[in-house]
Amino acid sequence: MNTLFAQLALTDIQEDVVRNIVSPLQSQDVFDDLTDDPREWLLAQKVEDEVKPPLYRSHTPIIDRPFEDAEWFNAIIWPFRHWQASRFSDGTYGVWYGSDSVETTVYESVHHWYRGLLSDAGFERLTVIAERKVYSVECHAALLDLQTAADKHPDLLHPSDYAFCQSVGTRIHREGHPGLLTKSVRRPAGENVAIFNPGVLNKPRLNCQLTYRLEDDQIVVEKQTGVAWMTLGIASFSPHQS
Repeated sequence: MNTLFAQLALTDIQEDVVRNIVSPLQSQDVFDDLTDDPREWLLAQKVEDEVKPPLYRSHTPIIDRPFEDAEWFNAIIWPFRHWQASRFSDGTYGVWYGSDSVETTVYESVHHWYRGLLSDAGFERLTVIAERKVYSVECHAALLDLQTAADKHPDLLHPSDYAFCQSVGTRIHREGHPGLLTKSVRRPAGENVAIFNPGVLNKPRLNCQLTYRLEDDQIVVEKQTGVAWMTLGIASFSPHQS
């Protein structure tokens, strides 16, 4: 561990990174299970808006409201409020993951989505559809660069064993570093960032909406309904490939 950190340099990131999250393309009213009357939905929303403090205040609230809360929460703050174990977290703190491109986020998210289907006891090999939203988010931070370190520490890119990466993440979180830059495990040509401090992220904007469609032995990714944008074979996501 000490030899790893002794070799690390900082990379200054002043650019957009891309985050790919689960999200229905059409939003659902959160009060529709209380009443069938749309007028009462509006009343409930009004009451909630009057008593709930905003998650985030924009510098231009007249322009941005009411979209800023949802975009900021979904695109940035969610993983810092809902901790879970991941490559660089043991589950005791939150980590935000982003990538250099939409394509890299697809490889990363498709891997976890398909593995999740395999772990579902009720899953059968039928057509399965998932909806995603992809956000561009400004990142301004000096990140610890792990890209070349992977040559001497291959566990940084281990496809399924996260023990070493989690120990790295625990130290980074404890010492207060904003985040790290690393190679993508699922798409070697891509890069990922792992962010430990939401303060270095800003200005989330919707980049695109995607549909993942599992059909037979491939996953079709659509930007436009019915038009394939990327096609990935499921063989690379099989359990023995992890």
